[in-house]
Amino acid sequence: MSQDPYDLLGVDRDADTDTIKKAYRKLARQYHPDVNPDPASQERFKEVSRAYEVLSDPQKRAAYDRGGDPFAGAAGFGQGAGFSFTDIMDAFFGGGAAAQSGRGPRSRVRRGQDALIRIDVELAEAAFGVTRELKVDTAVVCGTCAGSGASPGTQPVTCETCHGVGEVAHVQRSFLGEVRTLRPCAACRGFGTIIPDPCRECSGDGRVRSRRTLTVKIPAGVDTGTRVQLADQGEVGPGGGPAGDLYVEINVLPHDTFSRRGDDLHCTVTVPMTAAALGTTLSLPTLEADVVSGQDSGVETSFELEVKPGTQSGAEHVLRGRGVPGLRGGRGDLVAHIVVETPTRLDPRQEELLQELAAIRGEEQPTGQVKASQKSVFGRLRDAFNQH
Repeated sequence: MSQDPYDLLGVDRDADTDTIKKAYRKLARQYHPDVNPDPASQERFKEVSRAYEVLSDPQKRAAYDRGGDPFAGAAGFGQGAGFSFTDIMDAFFGGGAAAQSGRGPRSRVRRGQDALIRIDVELAEAAFGVTRELKVDTAVVCGTCAGSGASPGTQPVTCETCHGVGEVAHVQRSFLGEVRTLRPCAACRGFGTIIPDPCRECSGDGRVRSRRTLTVKIPAGVDTGTRVQLADQGEVGPGGGPAGDLYVEINVLPHDTFSRRGDDLHCTVTVPMTAAALGTTLSLPTLEADVVSGQDSGVETSFELEVKPGTQSGAEHVLRGRGVPGLRGGRGDLVAHIVVETPTRLDPRQEELLQELAAIRGEEQPTGQVKASQKSVFGRLRDAFNQH
């Protein structure tokens, strides 16, 4: 079989680099030992790899074209082949594998991390929105070096170990020959450059920590756990890179009168037994009372609750549209739960009047009404099955 690298790869002598690489990828996928484990394929794979090593290197290719031996001192062509492990990955996964391997120096400039802070707000502030000023402690661009990491008047220099590539080759011998892998340069940590005189303010990081004041607008309708995003207000990245985002997480404090369930507000109204029996009208505050000043603003800060005669404990009065505004529009309801309060201590006159009332109503010796408790849905389904 021909030992000419052009013949082995099936390319013309004037083929460009891309054509040679495509031909090698095709043959490497065909003859790789993982695909064809037979000895003939392994030998063919070595020859193809050796050919690619010659033609992919401009100096070795030029030496071969002049009739010289590009591997002077090595075994004959096709023996002891050396090749890049990254090129093998390229052959199977395309050019993207090289990009994923991190080939080449990596940038010192990277995006910063997102930041999170939590704040407490009152129920009315969460319902109707509020603007707050926050003090945050995050990384910002170093003002001394403007993010470069180098002392003023100096600049990074090319790494002498990797010559600016950011990677160094490590060679290992295997049954395929010499396998070359690329690893980040330990001297420059893969950056390709070294900062000989780091900025004293940021120690070469390009950023420092600083406390600053931000204004955040909390929209109406937020609840505990809601996060408000402030784009580009998080941590500045290494090398003065772009900042991440800042998230403000809301915690709604308990309210003295109202509790929140979704967009609805609930409150408990306790009325005396006589008021529940005779009926009455009560004035109750709305949540707006917490945010409206004493001046006339045209906003209702209270509503009239009519307790009808004969109202029982557990009755509910719903005031439509007086709950919490929704984040996506609309507004919940305000639900008042009635609790009828029975007196626990009576003076002689009160006891006498109640006994007279009981006599008038024929309730001196009440027997009471005993009924089965209301069955749950599962109980009703069970009874329905038992009847069949």
